[in-house]
Order: sequence, then C-alpha cells, then structure tokens
Amino acid sequence: MKISNFACWLLGGWIAGSLFMILVATQNFRSVDRLLAAPARAAPQIERMGREEARTFLRYQVSEQNRWYFETWEKIQLALGLALLALTSRQGRLSVALAAAMFVLLLAQRFWITPEIVRIGRLIDFSPQAPERQTFWMFHGAYSAVELAKLALGFLLSGRLVFR
Repeated sequence: MKISNFACWLLGGWIAGSLFMILVATQNFRSVDRLLAAPARAAPQIERMGREEARTFLRYQVSEQNRWYFETWEKIQLALGLALLALTSRQGRLSVALAAAMFVLLLAQRFWITPEIVRIGRLIDFSPQAPERQTFWMFHGAYSAVELAKLALGFLLSGRLVFR
C-alpha cells in the first residue's frame, strides 16, 4: 500500500471519529430530555427526585460521559496525528504543513481548551446561575471552532494526497 493511501485511510478515520464525536456529544444531552419526556419505567424514580433535580442529575452524568469520551478521543487523535506527521514527511511541504497544523490545533485542545472545559464544567454542573457559565461557553465555542478547523484541514490534506 502506498504511503499516501495509508495517510488517507488515517485521515478518514480521524475525520469520521471527529464527526461521530460531534453526534455523540449532542445526542447524549438530547437523550436526557427524551427520557424525561417519556420516562417509562423510570417515572417513579424521576417523580421521587423531582423533574428538575432528575434533569440536573442526568445532565451531570451525560457531562461526565462526554468529558471522558472527548479526553479519550483526543488521546487517540494524538496517535493519529503523530502517525500522519510521519507519513506525510515525504509528501511535500504543504502536506506536512497541513498535518502539522492539525496536530498543533489538537495540542491546543488537549492541553488547554479541554482541561478548562472540564474544570469549569464541573464548577457549573449543579449551579445554573454560576458566573463561570459565560467562560465555559467561550471555551466551548473555541473547542468547536478548533474542531471545525481541524476537519477543514483534514479535508484539504485528503484532497492533496488523493489528487497529487
């Protein structure tokens, strides 16, 4: 298998994984509202807790799940990024630059943005009026922007490798 084909395969996995994580994160939070709308066998427990308390607790549980998913996915991306850097080293400067840009953005997510989202998220999980909420959403927006930039770079690099 040609090196550029393997690099494309890795990029495909990276892109697919990122898109899947976006879906998982959004659907996890929506699942709380779906459960509360039709609780089925959980109705007695929800009524005992109170609807708002149950919603807060379930959203906390989903937040913890998402934190773990994103931290784990970022560790996987580190391996993908290192492999991609190695594979593109002979594919030309532009390919290396695109892979390096993706990796640098990942490092910013992994070692700055995500730890802040986790830290602040845990502060506001049970405090709907917490003053840190605005800062949390700022970091969340930065994470989303970086994720979109990585996806765009991944698509550009894929195109470069396929059509080179």
